[in-house]
Amino acid sequence: MSERRPLPLWAGRVVALLGILLVAFTLRQAVAAVSPILGDIRVDIPISNIGVGLLGTLPPILLAVSGFIAPRVARGIGLDGGIVLALLLMTIGHLVRAFAPGFAVLLGGSVVALAGTGIGNVLLPPIVRRYFPDRVALLTAVYVCVVGLSTALPAALAAPVAERIGWRFSLGIWAVTSAVALVPWLVIIVRERRRRISDDVESSAPAHVKRLWRSRVALSITVAFSTSTICTYAAFAWLPEILIDIAGSTPTEAGVLLAVTGLISVPGALVAPLLVARLRNVGWLIAAGIASFVLGYLGLLLAPATLTLLWVLLIGSGSILFPINLVLINDRTRTQGGTVALSGFAQGVAYGLGALGPLLVGLLHDVSGGWTLPLLFLLAVILVTVIPAITLAKPAFVEDELARAVPAGVA
Repeated sequence: MSERRPLPLWAGRVVALLGILLVAFTLRQAVAAVSPILGDIRVDIPISNIGVGLLGTLPPILLAVSGFIAPRVARGIGLDGGIVLALLLMTIGHLVRAFAPGFAVLLGGSVVALAGTGIGNVLLPPIVRRYFPDRVALLTAVYVCVVGLSTALPAALAAPVAERIGWRFSLGIWAVTSAVALVPWLVIIVRERRRRISDDVESSAPAHVKRLWRSRVALSITVAFSTSTICTYAAFAWLPEILIDIAGSTPTEAGVLLAVTGLISVPGALVAPLLVARLRNVGWLIAAGIASFVLGYLGLLLAPATLTLLWVLLIGSGSILFPINLVLINDRTRTQGGTVALSGFAQGVAYGLGALGPLLVGLLHDVSGGWTLPLLFLLAVILVTVIPAITLAKPAFVEDELARAVPAGVA
């Protein structure tokens, strides 16, 4: 790939830049807007504890399923068309949830909104590559931070808005943001009608998806993505209870400490993608994320009540692995088709396994009656990431590995 001098961000790309940032802002609203107001919803709509659990497990499941659907969507209607579809699904899903007369419709609206979220998740990295091939690391850093904002804002506003105006308005208001995010992408599609949308993704993309198991790079990125997702979802689900039980934190303190894990991830999200672009050996950066998780877990195991804030900060800092993996999806593929395929494959597997993290941690807690075994499990999971830290140390590309894996004479 020839070296190109980076263009100014606004050099004919301001609409795409705005579109990327708005999409990033929508990507966690469907996930974060429900749980803070479940009590208000249950006043009007009877929801059993099983129903609550089902709503809680939907996000990683839908994100995983969408990971495998999104590449086909991109091939069928193009990257821009796929983003438009994702935003339409989110808008419809938010509205359906807001007007739901019962649990079944609420659940259906959540499925639609989260399916849109999942497709957007997968297509955003190749969209960045398409419009900003000279600024992939910078744009990834920025949009990961915006995604973090899209997680925090609904969680912070949901309850106050529901208290003043009602839970239906609290859920439905996010349809406005996804509808607004549609505007720049419709402008882009109209502006580029003369170009073939099918040119967005090479016809080889579906073949890439089927053969990615043969690529060491693809498997390594998928493993790193999966282990960090398992640990992150486990922290969201169980860290407050762990801190209450073994560190003596009050429920309020535990909630604040959980929020700290999110806040500390922001600097890492800004810095990590830029470092990936500059370091010759990205393995050291992955190792830094592993070390943060390991030290945090060991601290909770050995001295939970003494330096609790430090252990929580270390666990939160381990989330640097998430933006690293997003950049690597672009950095270790040569084509847009390869990027789409790898993004769908890695995120599909990672979110599928991530859904099991909270479940296994809870099961190990029930079996052992304490938190030592669950923490040892999480420690073992993150140590698995040492393997991709080693295999990804030297630059290699998915398409090159797949080409070598195809026997001579086979198309």
